[in-house]
Amino acid sequence: MENKFASRTHLIKSSETREILKVTARPEVISFAGGLPAPELFPVEALKEVCNAVLNEEGAASLQYSTTEGYIPLRNAICEMMIDNGINSTIENILITSGSQQAIDLTGRLFLDEGDTIICESPTYLAAINVFKSYNAKFVEVDMDEDGMMMEELEKKLQEHPNTKFIYTIPDFQNPTGRTLKLERRKRMIELANQYDVLIIEDNPYGAIRFAGEELPPLKHFDAEGRVIYLSTFSKIFAPGLRLGWICADESLIDKYVALKQIADLHTDSFAQRITAKYMELFHIEDHIHNIKAVYKERCATMLSCIEELFPANISYSKPEGGLFIWVELPEGLDAAHIFSECLRNNVACVPGTPFFPNGTDKNTLRLNYSNMSNEKIREGMKRMGEVLHRELEKETTLLDSKLTV
Repeated sequence: MENKFASRTHLIKSSETREILKVTARPEVISFAGGLPAPELFPVEALKEVCNAVLNEEGAASLQYSTTEGYIPLRNAICEMMIDNGINSTIENILITSGSQQAIDLTGRLFLDEGDTIICESPTYLAAINVFKSYNAKFVEVDMDEDGMMMEELEKKLQEHPNTKFIYTIPDFQNPTGRTLKLERRKRMIELANQYDVLIIEDNPYGAIRFAGEELPPLKHFDAEGRVIYLSTFSKIFAPGLRLGWICADESLIDKYVALKQIADLHTDSFAQRITAKYMELFHIEDHIHNIKAVYKERCATMLSCIEELFPANISYSKPEGGLFIWVELPEGLDAAHIFSECLRNNVACVPGTPFFPNGTDKNTLRLNYSNMSNEKIREGMKRMGEVLHRELEKETTLLDSKLTV
């Protein structure tokens, strides 16, 4: 039988990171590859109580079809979180989604025609790249430094691409780099978006996981014209398996998102929404997030100290103040894909950086995750990685010396 797929299906491919995670799933592998929260921090015992409460109080309703916009008590709880985070909103500004990944996909459906231009950080979130590529969008990358996207270059790109549909940005503890956009640049990005009449998609899965430095208001806080669409999720602060995210935007935009979500899946899991709302009613989610931050702070510090001690001196790396990731830039000549293969032979895994660049550049970078391994495993895994890096760098130096003496 000949499969007559839609023409756009040639744009769709499996996520490189997801494929890597299949390879690294072996129990003997110490994996720094995924963006996985620490499972031992999931509030399992509390959720047993919560699930019973939901089934006792709303058993039939929790298993029934629901409204597309989402469960009202959960939307109210999210509004309170938004207000605490400097974003004034009502439930009319909130749409519950099946994880923030659905929010990204709905954004692509809503705004992107074939050939449209997106401006993003370089590098950026791999799963967002894959979504927007599926709509045949074109990517314009803006370089970053340790303070996030560089605003002078952003303005230059906006001038060169006046029909840009939106700027896609992860301003807090960015995936994959762990970098954070500094305050002055946040304000400047809003000014540029207003000046050049472009939307901003602010993707913020990690902002609540700040364990060092100064709290910064989200871009949406400075938005006076309704051009920032804010995306977030419970995956990193509660439980990713529940698949709960949300969109916060002007009501006119939410109406459009709701219509698209009705086509996609009618509504997000009713039971998951109710148990999350009930958890937030019976327990203090801020206490749970505080515990997460304490653990991740320690694990990040362990990984950073291991890089300093065990990796070659001529590499550079980010020093995140929150989130889940550290970004490593290797010396020129080292291919991170080869480093990944050699590390895997030693039962340790990372993610090569190339897939995080929409246009496929920079082969000498890699991403490390510190949230999902104990301090003991971090130290052992980083020791193995360090041995691989020293060995491969020595090979590259020897090869270069031999070329120079020929």
